[in-house]
Amino acid sequence: MKVAKRAAAWGKRVLYPLFAILLLLPLAAPALAIDPPYQRQMERLSEIMGSLYFLQPLCKAGTEDWRAQMADLIALDEPDEDRRQRLAGAFNSGYEAFARFHHQCTPASREALRRLLGEAQKLAREIHTRFAE
Repeated sequence: MKVAKRAAAWGKRVLYPLFAILLLLPLAAPALAIDPPYQRQMERLSEIMGSLYFLQPLCKAGTEDWRAQMADLIALDEPDEDRRQRLAGAFNSGYEAFARFHHQCTPASREALRRLLGEAQKLAREIHTRFAE
């Protein structure tokens, strides 16, 4: 009987406060924002724009300022800080991916530029068609 009383006392002293803390823990954590349904496409578009920002001047293939376009895209989307960082990170990753291996304009660079422009147009059209208000 003594053991049962000790176990009950231990449960009240230790387990009840522990359960109370566990129940209140979600209230203390910051709420996580939910990404919009087009976030994955926006990150890919950002990555492509970073790649174009590197490749276009390398191959002297136009005058589009992809960095300014990216800044405009972010401003229009009005993302929270986390999403803004992810979009900027994707842009930088795209830039760095091509900067590592392309030091001069080659046929492969020109082909990558052509394909990336096509994919960017397709993604921009899809995002606008499916998700624009």
